[in-house]
Amino acid sequence: MSSPTPAHARISIIGAGPGGLTCARILQRHGIEVTVYDRDPAGDARDQGGSLDLHEEDGQLALREAGLLAEFFALARFEGQEMRSMDPAGRVLAHHVPEEGEKRKPEIDRGRLRDLLLGSLPEGAVQWGRTLASVSGSAGGPRTLAFTDGTVTEADLVIGADGAFSRVRPAVSPATPHYTGVGFLEAWFDDLDDAHPGVAELVGQGSAHAADGERGLFAQRNGGGHLRVYIMRKVPLDWMAAAGLRPDDTQGIRAHLAREYASWSPPLLRLITDNDGPYVDRPLFALPVPHTWEHTPGVTLLGDAAHLMPPLGVGVNLAMLDACDLALALARAATIDDAVRDYEKTMLARSSEIARTLEGGAEFLLEVPDGNGPPDHAHA
Repeated sequence: MSSPTPAHARISIIGAGPGGLTCARILQRHGIEVTVYDRDPAGDARDQGGSLDLHEEDGQLALREAGLLAEFFALARFEGQEMRSMDPAGRVLAHHVPEEGEKRKPEIDRGRLRDLLLGSLPEGAVQWGRTLASVSGSAGGPRTLAFTDGTVTEADLVIGADGAFSRVRPAVSPATPHYTGVGFLEAWFDDLDDAHPGVAELVGQGSAHAADGERGLFAQRNGGGHLRVYIMRKVPLDWMAAAGLRPDDTQGIRAHLAREYASWSPPLLRLITDNDGPYVDRPLFALPVPHTWEHTPGVTLLGDAAHLMPPLGVGVNLAMLDACDLALALARAATIDDAVRDYEKTMLARSSEIARTLEGGAEFLLEVPDGNGPPDHAHA
């Protein structure tokens, strides 16, 4: 079977995150129809995570191609580019305050970015409550998508934008994510300026980072007066059970952390002990470096499905750049297969180079700050 032209192909995107939605938006701007499938029952079914900084050279570039850059700037928090780097005693070692009009990497909540992208798509473009079970079919096409609700559909191109534990990835690669040895615990603060003025002053308008070589803290302002803190430690994957703790034992986890960080300054300890609500365990996984595959007709990947890396500020930006490159390749190519080959040649070379640079980068988040400025910050 010959590869169809993109304009007449059945294209399915798995995953309605920033990467999948960016790809869908740019494709539809070029007159190419696409259907996005997502396992969430609705677009507002769960918390979408923390704040993202979108860079000029990738995330913003993709939004420009999507025709949404002006809308992004209207929603972005430019003051969120402020960044403080501290030692465990609370001494500020580096402090970046954004200049007036600085647009290098403004912040936006992940949920607001998703809403912006969803609002740009026609009704029905995203099918909710559709959890992919498997991708099958021969290289001659079409591909068969089987969902856990028992439904089946066919596609000439399946785009896996479904994250770290992608259900599409096995169709092109046997690789699976491995635990990096670094775990995050996420803590939340609400009504920050009024209820937690000391923490608000410590963090400023953007983010703050501190580390001692074995453990670290990363605090990040979100919109609406919220703050997320990522408590970063070298721990076994089963550390919580080994310590006799359960995920819902907030007081027990808090006491455990207070002992681990006992030598840190009291103001920094507030980031661990004064949070509102429970902690969320988020172990960090990564794909082998480099992660590449032989071209497989009818299937490709983007974002974390293709190149899961430590959260050093590149994940969403790279996913959106992937999405942009793939969509533009499809808009310009004579066939689906030509487009995917061109895209994968560019994307795999780029992601392999970045992954080599960031390999072991999860532990970099725990290194003692040297005063030359903090690392690109983590986003969960």
